[in-house]
Amino acid sequence: MRTRITLALAVLLLLLAGCSPGGPADGGPVTLRFQSLAWQPDSVAATKELVREWNATHPDVKVEYVQGSWDSVHDQLLTSFEGGEAPDVIHDASDDLADFAYGGYLADLSGLLPARLASDIPRGSWETATFGRGVYGVPFLQEPRVLIADADRLRAAKVRIPTPGHPWSWPEFRQVARKLSGPGRYGVAWPLKEPVSATLNLSLSAGGRLFHRGADGKVTVRFEAGDEVVARTIHDQVAVDRSAPASTLGSGGADTLPGLFGGRYAMVPLGFSYRQQIVRQAPEGFHWQVLPAPAGADGLTQGVSPQTLSVSADCPHQKEAVAFIDFLLRPRNMVRLALGDWMLPTGTQALKDPALRTARHGWATGTALAARLRPAPAQSVRGYPEWKDKVATPAYQEYYSGASTLAELRHRLERDGNLVLARYQR
Repeated sequence: MRTRITLALAVLLLLLAGCSPGGPADGGPVTLRFQSLAWQPDSVAATKELVREWNATHPDVKVEYVQGSWDSVHDQLLTSFEGGEAPDVIHDASDDLADFAYGGYLADLSGLLPARLASDIPRGSWETATFGRGVYGVPFLQEPRVLIADADRLRAAKVRIPTPGHPWSWPEFRQVARKLSGPGRYGVAWPLKEPVSATLNLSLSAGGRLFHRGADGKVTVRFEAGDEVVARTIHDQVAVDRSAPASTLGSGGADTLPGLFGGRYAMVPLGFSYRQQIVRQAPEGFHWQVLPAPAGADGLTQGVSPQTLSVSADCPHQKEAVAFIDFLLRPRNMVRLALGDWMLPTGTQALKDPALRTARHGWATGTALAARLRPAPAQSVRGYPEWKDKVATPAYQEYYSGASTLAELRHRLERDGNLVLARYQR
């Protein structure tokens, strides 16, 4: 009997030891799990190096680096939240935060943010991570969409080269794409495997909003004139002008690079970070340049969903977690992360760094767009992931391929879309 009691006590002590979160109460350091979604080699290296620097200078708060994946982050986080196994510090994108914030899974950082960090990041960026009255993430990297162009093709065609100060309009962009097209060659390739965010964010330049919040706080979808401009341009380039191939509509951005390098496409609209892959993969003698995306009635305005750092609501050491975020996002460190990911920092001090304002690899063009970046239209819309996957993605894909009309696109986005969103707003 005594043996059984002794054994039971030993097992209980082992279980208690295994459940201990560690920290000052037991004499050990606080341990934070940081899930990073960095994936490009330079970005992973920069992030891991910053974690090592933190650990070397903060013996009482140790950070464990955990590698996550953009491909599965939403479902993975949802599972970990519901299972009580969420990381303490969470790397994600602002357009993925709404359901987690409203669901109570993320800590409200409003009263935890240091004044330096709060004032360094512009209000518009903070809006991307604000839901209700709380702030549930720190936006730190952002990526405008730009045109990556074959400089020799543009020069040979004698087209006007756009600049941030004098960009192409959407009609002029369509004309240029036609001029750059010929037998077996296209003026532009649209890689639209994920068509929704690209369309909605670029549509801000033409005044498109799509999501409209009423006085009661509820959101409805209305596809209006400003929402038509970009969608119609893409459709007409594919189905009318034949200046863009239908074959790339289901492709990812990287899938179009061989065609760009080989002369099949003269331009590809891509996220700013794709420049790293181009530098690594472009054949010798290929000359490329970064051009601003076309402008509409609202100029070069476009939507972005910045990358964010959040803290789990269940994290027992939220102050320490925010201190680690503050360290990662000091201006010098934010520049390192931006250079590693080939993106723009949100911080005003980091944006002033000369390394981000050089003409080399188009950095200056991207930095010139920073002031025109706005929260993505779907930023605070509950149910957006389901709306995007079940309604908007197939609707846009069918319209761009020519399988449906603009009226049918509008009907599906509004009718089916509002049915989905209504379930999240009761």
